[in-house]
Amino acid sequence: MTGHVCEQGTVSHAELRHPSFAEQIMGMPAAQSHRWTRDDVARLVEERDGYTPRYELVDGELLVTPAPSGRHQRITFRLAVLLDEYVRRQHLGEVRLGPGEVALESENRFEPDIFVAPAVHGVRAPANDPVTNPLLICEILSPGSVRHDRITKRRAFQRRGVPDYWVVDGNAEAIEVWRPADERAMLIDDVLTWRPTGCDTPFVLDVKAFFAEQADEAPLA
Repeated sequence: MTGHVCEQGTVSHAELRHPSFAEQIMGMPAAQSHRWTRDDVARLVEERDGYTPRYELVDGELLVTPAPSGRHQRITFRLAVLLDEYVRRQHLGEVRLGPGEVALESENRFEPDIFVAPAVHGVRAPANDPVTNPLLICEILSPGSVRHDRITKRRAFQRRGVPDYWVVDGNAEAIEVWRPADERAMLIDDVLTWRPTGCDTPFVLDVKAFFAEQADEAPLA
Protein backbone atom coordinates (compact mmCIF):
# COMPACT_ATOMS: atom_id res chain seq x y z
CA MET A 1 0.00 0.00 0.00
CA THR A 2 1.50 3.34 -1.04
CA GLY A 3 0.35 6.94 -1.29
CA HIS A 4 0.79 9.57 -3.97
CA VAL A 5 -0.68 12.85 -5.10
CA CYS A 6 -3.15 12.34 -7.93
CA GLU A 7 -2.90 15.53 -9.95
CA GLN A 8 -2.26 14.24 -13.47
CA GLY A 9 -4.44 13.21 -16.36
CA THR A 10 -5.86 14.18 -19.69
CA VAL A 11 -9.34 15.14 -20.74
CA SER A 12 -11.26 14.36 -23.91
CA HIS A 13 -14.74 15.50 -24.81
CA ALA A 14 -17.52 13.31 -26.10
CA GLU A 15 -19.11 14.04 -29.43
CA LEU A 16 -22.27 16.08 -28.93
CA ARG A 17 -24.60 14.97 -31.65
CA HIS A 18 -27.61 17.25 -31.30
CA PRO A 19 -27.78 20.34 -33.49
CA SER A 20 -29.53 22.62 -31.02
CA PHE A 21 -28.27 23.52 -27.55
CA ALA A 22 -25.46 20.96 -27.54
CA GLU A 23 -23.86 22.61 -30.58
CA GLN A 24 -23.15 25.65 -28.46
CA ILE A 25 -20.59 23.64 -26.48
CA MET A 26 -18.67 22.66 -29.60
CA GLY A 27 -18.83 26.21 -30.95
CA MET A 28 -17.43 28.02 -27.92
CA PRO A 29 -13.84 29.29 -28.26
CA ALA A 30 -11.43 27.48 -25.97
CA ALA A 31 -10.51 30.70 -24.19
CA GLN A 32 -14.12 31.65 -23.47
CA SER A 33 -15.19 31.24 -19.87
CA HIS A 34 -18.73 29.96 -19.52
CA ARG A 35 -20.35 29.16 -16.20
CA TRP A 36 -22.86 26.36 -16.69
CA THR A 37 -26.07 26.00 -14.69
CA ARG A 38 -28.21 23.02 -13.74
CA ASP A 39 -30.83 24.20 -16.24
CA ASP A 40 -28.19 24.13 -19.00
CA VAL A 41 -27.18 20.60 -18.09
CA ALA A 42 -30.78 19.45 -17.75
CA ARG A 43 -31.34 20.53 -21.36
CA LEU A 44 -28.31 18.53 -22.51
CA VAL A 45 -29.53 15.47 -20.62
CA GLU A 46 -32.98 15.82 -22.17
CA GLU A 47 -31.54 16.09 -25.69
CA ARG A 48 -29.14 13.13 -25.51
CA ASP A 49 -29.98 9.70 -26.90
CA GLY A 50 -30.08 7.19 -24.05
CA TYR A 51 -27.74 7.65 -21.11
CA THR A 52 -24.56 8.83 -22.84
CA PRO A 53 -22.57 10.97 -22.98
CA ARG A 54 -22.60 11.64 -19.25
CA TYR A 55 -23.04 15.29 -18.27
CA GLU A 56 -21.99 16.46 -14.82
CA LEU A 57 -21.73 19.92 -13.30
CA VAL A 58 -19.11 20.94 -10.74
CA ASP A 59 -18.99 24.56 -9.57
CA GLY A 60 -20.08 25.88 -12.96
CA GLU A 61 -17.81 23.56 -14.98
CA LEU A 62 -19.42 21.12 -17.39
CA LEU A 63 -17.85 17.64 -17.38
CA VAL A 64 -18.56 15.45 -20.41
CA THR A 65 -17.72 11.74 -20.39
CA PRO A 66 -18.29 9.44 -23.41
CA ALA A 67 -19.92 6.02 -23.29
CA PRO A 68 -17.99 3.46 -21.21
CA SER A 69 -15.96 0.68 -22.80
CA GLY A 70 -16.76 -2.97 -22.33
CA ARG A 71 -13.98 -3.37 -19.76
CA HIS A 72 -15.21 -0.32 -17.87
CA GLN A 73 -18.68 -1.85 -17.70
CA ARG A 74 -17.30 -5.21 -16.61
CA ILE A 75 -15.33 -3.69 -13.74
CA THR A 76 -18.23 -1.47 -12.70
CA PHE A 77 -20.75 -4.30 -12.63
CA ARG A 78 -18.58 -6.76 -10.73
CA LEU A 79 -17.51 -4.22 -8.10
CA ALA A 80 -21.14 -3.15 -7.65
CA VAL A 81 -22.18 -6.78 -7.09
CA LEU A 82 -19.51 -7.31 -4.44
CA LEU A 83 -20.37 -4.06 -2.68
CA ASP A 84 -24.08 -4.84 -2.84
CA GLU A 85 -23.57 -8.15 -1.02
CA TYR A 86 -21.75 -6.35 1.80
CA VAL A 87 -24.07 -3.34 1.98
CA ARG A 88 -27.10 -5.61 2.26
CA ARG A 89 -25.55 -7.80 4.97
CA GLN A 90 -24.66 -4.73 7.01
CA HIS A 91 -28.06 -3.07 6.45
CA LEU A 92 -26.29 0.09 5.26
CA GLY A 93 -28.64 0.97 2.41
CA GLU A 94 -28.27 0.10 -1.26
CA VAL A 95 -25.76 0.28 -4.08
CA ARG A 96 -26.78 2.40 -7.07
CA LEU A 97 -25.24 2.86 -10.51
CA GLY A 98 -24.88 5.80 -12.85
CA PRO A 99 -26.59 7.63 -14.41
CA GLY A 100 -28.26 7.85 -11.01
CA GLU A 101 -27.66 11.29 -9.55
CA VAL A 102 -25.90 12.31 -6.35
CA ALA A 103 -27.17 15.72 -5.22
CA LEU A 104 -24.50 17.01 -2.86
CA GLU A 105 -25.49 20.63 -3.49
CA SER A 106 -28.32 22.17 -5.44
CA GLU A 107 -26.13 23.90 -8.04
CA ASN A 108 -24.08 20.82 -8.95
CA ARG A 109 -24.85 17.53 -10.68
CA PHE A 110 -22.94 14.25 -10.22
CA GLU A 111 -23.56 10.88 -11.88
CA PRO A 112 -20.97 8.50 -10.36
CA ASP A 113 -20.35 5.02 -11.73
CA ILE A 114 -21.20 3.48 -8.33
CA PHE A 115 -22.43 4.97 -5.08
CA VAL A 116 -23.95 3.76 -1.82
CA ALA A 117 -27.21 5.42 -0.80
CA PRO A 118 -27.62 5.15 3.00
CA ALA A 119 -30.62 3.54 4.63
CA VAL A 120 -33.24 5.79 6.25
CA HIS A 121 -34.53 4.54 9.60
CA GLY A 122 -33.34 1.03 8.81
CA VAL A 123 -34.93 0.73 5.36
CA ARG A 124 -33.93 1.69 1.84
CA ALA A 125 -34.36 5.33 0.95
CA PRO A 126 -37.19 6.11 -1.50
CA ALA A 127 -35.93 5.35 -4.99
CA ASN A 128 -36.71 8.78 -6.41
CA ASP A 129 -35.43 10.87 -3.51
CA PRO A 130 -32.13 12.69 -4.21
CA VAL A 131 -29.09 11.10 -2.56
CA THR A 132 -27.42 13.89 -0.62
CA ASN A 133 -25.14 11.94 1.75
CA PRO A 134 -23.60 8.92 -0.04
CA LEU A 135 -21.53 6.58 2.13
CA LEU A 136 -19.19 5.77 -0.75
CA ILE A 137 -18.59 6.95 -4.30
CA CYS A 138 -16.61 4.93 -6.86
CA GLU A 139 -15.45 6.07 -10.29
CA ILE A 140 -13.85 3.67 -12.77
CA LEU A 141 -11.26 5.48 -14.86
CA SER A 142 -11.61 5.71 -18.62
CA PRO A 143 -9.53 7.76 -21.10
CA GLY A 144 -12.18 10.48 -21.19
CA SER A 145 -12.59 10.82 -17.43
CA VAL A 146 -9.11 10.77 -15.90
CA ARG A 147 -8.84 14.45 -15.01
CA HIS A 148 -12.51 14.68 -14.03
CA ASP A 149 -12.30 11.73 -11.65
CA ARG A 150 -8.86 12.34 -10.14
CA ILE A 151 -9.02 16.10 -9.77
CA THR A 152 -12.27 17.97 -10.40
CA LYS A 153 -14.76 15.56 -8.85
CA ARG A 154 -12.33 14.32 -6.21
CA ARG A 155 -11.83 17.83 -4.86
CA ALA A 156 -15.58 18.47 -4.93
CA PHE A 157 -16.32 15.25 -3.04
CA GLN A 158 -13.67 16.03 -0.43
CA ARG A 159 -14.97 19.56 0.14
CA ARG A 160 -18.48 18.22 0.57
CA GLY A 161 -17.49 15.56 3.08
CA VAL A 162 -18.04 12.32 1.14
CA PRO A 163 -16.60 9.77 3.62
CA ASP A 164 -14.89 7.55 1.04
CA TYR A 165 -14.12 8.08 -2.62
CA TRP A 166 -12.49 5.34 -4.72
CA VAL A 167 -10.85 5.88 -8.09
CA VAL A 168 -10.56 2.48 -9.75
CA ASP A 169 -7.69 2.29 -12.23
CA GLY A 170 -8.13 -0.75 -14.44
CA ASN A 171 -4.87 -0.16 -16.31
CA ALA A 172 -2.75 0.03 -13.16
CA GLU A 173 -4.94 -2.60 -11.47
CA ALA A 174 -5.09 -0.49 -8.34
CA ILE A 175 -7.61 1.58 -6.40
CA GLU A 176 -7.00 5.08 -5.05
CA VAL A 177 -8.80 5.76 -1.77
CA TRP A 178 -9.58 9.34 -0.79
CA ARG A 179 -11.15 10.70 2.39
CA PRO A 180 -12.16 14.31 3.10
CA ALA A 181 -8.95 15.46 4.80
CA ASP A 182 -6.50 13.57 2.58
CA GLU A 183 -3.85 15.45 0.63
CA ARG A 184 -2.57 12.19 -0.81
CA ALA A 185 -4.46 9.10 -1.88
CA MET A 186 -3.83 5.64 -0.55
CA LEU A 187 -2.92 3.62 -3.65
CA ILE A 188 -3.99 0.06 -2.94
CA ASP A 189 -2.97 -2.84 -5.15
CA ASP A 190 -3.15 -5.70 -2.67
CA VAL A 191 -6.04 -5.70 -0.18
CA LEU A 192 -8.60 -2.93 0.17
CA THR A 193 -10.50 -2.68 3.46
CA TRP A 194 -13.57 -0.48 3.91
CA ARG A 195 -15.18 -0.14 7.32
CA PRO A 196 -18.12 2.30 7.29
CA THR A 197 -19.01 4.03 10.56
CA GLY A 198 -20.83 1.68 12.91
CA CYS A 199 -19.82 -1.55 11.15
CA ASP A 200 -17.82 -4.17 13.04
CA THR A 201 -17.19 -6.25 9.94
CA PRO A 202 -15.29 -4.57 7.10
CA PHE A 203 -15.65 -4.95 3.37
CA VAL A 204 -12.48 -6.66 2.14
CA LEU A 205 -11.45 -6.78 -1.52
CA ASP A 206 -8.50 -8.76 -2.84
CA VAL A 207 -7.51 -6.22 -5.48
CA LYS A 208 -5.15 -8.49 -7.44
CA ALA A 209 -7.73 -11.27 -7.61
CA PHE A 210 -10.48 -8.82 -8.52
CA PHE A 211 -8.67 -7.48 -11.56
CA ALA A 212 -7.49 -10.96 -12.59
CA GLU A 213 -11.16 -12.01 -12.71
CA GLN A 214 -11.96 -9.13 -15.09
CA ALA A 215 -9.41 -10.21 -17.73
CA ASP A 216 -10.73 -11.40 -21.11
CA GLU A 217 -9.09 -14.80 -20.65
CA ALA A 218 -10.37 -15.32 -17.10
CA PRO A 219 -12.49 -18.49 -16.71
CA LEU A 220 -16.16 -18.08 -15.97
CA ALA A 221 -16.82 -19.15 -12.40
